[in-house]
Amino acid sequence: MIMYLGLFMVLFLSGNLIFILNRKHFLNILLILEYLMLVLLMMLSLIVVNLMNEDYCLMLFMILMVSEGVLGLSILVSLVRLMGNDYFQIFNTMSC
Repeated sequence: MIMYLGLFMVLFLSGNLIFILNRKHFLNILLILEYLMLVLLMMLSLIVVNLMNEDYCLMLFMILMVSEGVLGLSILVSLVRLMGNDYFQIFNTMSC
């Protein structure tokens, strides 16, 4: 189990490194965030199922993952409709 947790930590840290280095397009940011959430789900499922036998926590986490994904995609669609591209730099020029 410790070997799997080490593997998941390496995957999570590599995802964070990619997130830091790749911030040009909003769609890339959303994909990297979904990757990080999947790694966290695998890590949480390994810990929760092996130690506590609670599946309710995993269901809540998956619901939060789906909600976060839908919110990100709706922001992406409205950004593309409003500005015509998905560059992340455009948020600096938008005025509320």
